[in-house]
Amino acid sequence: MNICTTYGIIAAILVAAELVYFRIADKCNIIDKPNQRSSHTRIVLRGGGIIFTIALWVWGIWYGFQYPWLLAGVTLAAGVSFIDDIHSLPDSLRLVAQFVAMFLVLIEVIDSARLIFDSQWIELIVFGVIALIVCVGATNIYNFMDGINGITAGYSLAVLLPLLLVNGPSAVSGTEGFVEPSLIVVIILSVLVFSFFNFRPKNKAKCFAGDVGSIGIALILLFCIGRLIVMTGDVTWLIFLLVYGVDGCCTIMHRIMLHENLGQAHRKHAFQLMANELGMDHVTVSLIYMALQLVISLGFIYLCPSTVLAHWVYLLCTGVVLVLAYVAFMRKYYHLHEEYLRGLRPNE
Repeated sequence: MNICTTYGIIAAILVAAELVYFRIADKCNIIDKPNQRSSHTRIVLRGGGIIFTIALWVWGIWYGFQYPWLLAGVTLAAGVSFIDDIHSLPDSLRLVAQFVAMFLVLIEVIDSARLIFDSQWIELIVFGVIALIVCVGATNIYNFMDGINGITAGYSLAVLLPLLLVNGPSAVSGTEGFVEPSLIVVIILSVLVFSFFNFRPKNKAKCFAGDVGSIGIALILLFCIGRLIVMTGDVTWLIFLLVYGVDGCCTIMHRIMLHENLGQAHRKHAFQLMANELGMDHVTVSLIYMALQLVISLGFIYLCPSTVLAHWVYLLCTGVVLVLAYVAFMRKYYHLHEEYLRGLRPNE
């Protein structure tokens, strides 16, 4: 069986799996009702992002379970998140599950890190602890950024495509790199399937990713980037997540300055202001985030000299530009969000 036929069959399986899930979600009333934080105004099926975990299982079955710890970690986190999508779980339970899941994923990453550290366990432990904390934080930022149609799918594609490019001259030909090329291709197929039902204008989406989707795909992406980092010894490959990272971290800092409860739902991300206060179409906003990340990542791959110094300069300069753009955007438009909040509290 040639590679195109294989991927065609896998794509058909994923489409069928998503349609079956829709039937189950509809029958079990797994829905997302709009609230004050929402950017949608009608009931939509929740949890369509379960297709990312299903894709990982399909890949594992088809290609021989090459990354069992990754599969275990994603399944644990996605399973707990799926339950939380249906019935809210305590924050402490979800956080513990995320740490355990990320630890399992890092076992798979550290297996390659041992080659870098030459089996020196002190360095491995330090690397593991720092990576665990950073990755759990990054997973939650990825989850926080899932707020409008198409943004999780579009941004994930903007991360997966550069990963596919740097994983070898030709991922579809079987060239080996930091991960098995077929893994990235199958996950891309799952994102495309999900996009067909989600990457649509406001109130036109068939389903939302849910925590099961955003957490699941975040762990998969962090696994791939983690393998790339330890294989090259270059942490600047985190630039593949820079746009989300800047928006997420700047929004957290903004909320701290406002003395807000970080655990409380909000609509303060830049993309939420675009979609809500500025009334921009969801697809347009998602494409902006997708295009920004793609341009930054492709510039890093093809324009930036392949030296440690050049990589750090590119990362820092790009990060500073994004932070300044974020600050300028908020200074100009955040008053619209304040007006929205005052409208919710007419008696104050």
